Amino acid sequence: MPSTHAESRTRPEFDNLPTQTANLPNGVELCYVEEGRGLPLVFIHGLLGDWRSWQPQWDAFVARGYRCISYSRRYSFPNVNEIASPNHSALVDADDLAGLLDKLGIRAAILIGTSYGAFTALALAVHHPQRVMAMVATEAPMMKYANFSKEGAALRVEFERRTEAAAQAFRQGSDAQAVRMMTDAINGHESSSANTGHALQRRIANVNAMRALMLSTDPFPLLSPQQLGGIAAPTLLVTGGQTQPIHEAVFRNVCAAMPQARVSRVQGAGHGVHRDKPQEFNAIALEFLQQEIRPATRAIPTEEKR
Repeated sequence: MPSTHAESRTRPEFDNLPTQTANLPNGVELCYVEEGRGLPLVFIHGLLGDWRSWQPQWDAFVARGYRCISYSRRYSFPNVNEIASPNHSALVDADDLAGLLDKLGIRAAILIGTSYGAFTALALAVHHPQRVMAMVATEAPMMKYANFSKEGAALRVEFERRTEAAAQAFRQGSDAQAVRMMTDAINGHESSSANTGHALQRRIANVNAMRALMLSTDPFPLLSPQQLGGIAAPTLLVTGGQTQPIHEAVFRNVCAAMPQARVSRVQGAGHGVHRDKPQEFNAIALEFLQQEIRPATRAIPTEEKR
């Protein structure tokens, strides 16, 4: 096993890890990478990310004895799945994730998701509860929860005004401009570094994921408070201390619907906590899993021994 000092470093060649492809029964192909031995742990990226988004976490979690899997959701780089319908959402992504777990011989996994990936994790826990061992979910953009408070409803109107401007740029064929505008709408003042150079190119490579949501009839379907409150898997909800007001409003109302969940706020971080404050994020996530999962599941067999 690698040294625990791996928690504080990242691997320059992470982007060059050998990728594999899972061919799901529904015809969808999902690219993923895998490393490590132990309890299966799946990382789920956000809207304009892909499997490479979890570089700051990879070595830390592999070193702690997890079988780590990072995959690209249906329309993210380097997948080439066609947008088959105008009904894409986190519910579809959750079904894809269940299919990926089947392909990998995993009955249940730990999920770590950010933004739309956190939404996907919560959707899996609601609709396929037996597949989720535990979750760490950062600021799932369940936008309907903004309407559960007067302040949140007003913030959602402003957020949708900004995202519609991005959609208009997208419809005019200005993919790069649309990505910049959507990044600004999601991250606000935190977005400048994500809108330049290599970070911007990565986001543009994932523009098809943005296209699928822009075309969707309901990109943010409601997981009801009753459904969220019924999630039995140990859950840690994470937010950034400097996140956008719209995310704060949604997060607050999601927390109210999930009194069974733990909550952690990381100061100095915006919407992308795992990216902004990776060491802090890794520490709180690993501690949570150590307390909630490792003692109880150490002897649980998996379908495939690694």
